[in-house]
Amino acid sequence: MKEGEFVLLVSKDDSYFTEVSNRILNIQSGKIDLNQLKKKDFGEKIKTHTGKDFFIVKPNIKDIFERKAKRLPQIIMPKDAALILAYTGVEPGSLVVDAGFGSGFLAMFLANYIRGKVVTYEKEKKFFKTAKQNIKSSGLSEFIRLKEKDIRKGIDEKNVDLVTLDMKNAERVVKHAYKSLKPGGWLVVYSPYIEQVKKVVSEMEKKGFSGVKTVENIVRGWQVRDHTLPERSGIMHTGFISFARKVE
Repeated sequence: MKEGEFVLLVSKDDSYFTEVSNRILNIQSGKIDLNQLKKKDFGEKIKTHTGKDFFIVKPNIKDIFERKAKRLPQIIMPKDAALILAYTGVEPGSLVVDAGFGSGFLAMFLANYIRGKVVTYEKEKKFFKTAKQNIKSSGLSEFIRLKEKDIRKGIDEKNVDLVTLDMKNAERVVKHAYKSLKPGGWLVVYSPYIEQVKKVVSEMEKKGFSGVKTVENIVRGWQVRDHTLPERSGIMHTGFISFARKVE
C-alpha cells in the first residue's frame, strides 16, 4: 500500500479508519505502527504492540461517508440515494447531472455505482473547498466533474441519463432538465418540504414528463431480543423524492 492511502482496520469488537503513514496509531488495545502497512495488502492482518490482530480492509463509500467526508449542509441520506438508483434503474456508464452539490454525498454515491460521469453544479463558492476535498478522499475524482455554475441558468450537457436536484427553487430547473435528458431519462428532485414538492410536480406535468410520482422513504430499525420491539427513535422521515421520466 502507498503513503496516504486510506484503510479500515477491523477486529471483532472495534474498527479504525486511518491512512498509510509514518506515524503511530494509539488505540485502546495498543499501538499500531502505520508504516508497516506499506508492506501489507488488503485482507492481511496487522498487530498492535500488545498482539491484538486487526484485518486490513479497503474502505468502501459507506466507510468514507461515515468516517472521513466532511458534512456542510444537510445531506441526502444513503437510504434515499439508494432509492434513487432503485426507482430509476440508472446503469453503470451513465451520464448524470447533479445540482445542489453541498458536501457531495449524492454525487459520490452515484459515481461510486455508475462509474460513468457525474457532472455536479454548485454555485456557492463557500462549499467548493470541502466538496473538492471530499471528492479526493472518496477516490472517485475521475468520475466526478465539479462545475461552478448556477444550474438555473441552464444545463450544458446533452443526452443525460439522470438529473438529480437537491436545491432551493428546483422547479425552475425542470425545463432545463427536460431539454438535457435523453428519451427515457429520469429527473429526480429531493425536497425537504411539501410546498416545494407541489411546485416541482406541477412543472414536471407541464413539461410533459411521464410517470410523475412522489415518495418518502421511512426506515425503522428493530431491537431483536426476548421481547422484540421497534426502535423508538432514529432518522425516519428525511424528505420527499419526486420522480419523472422523459418519454419523447
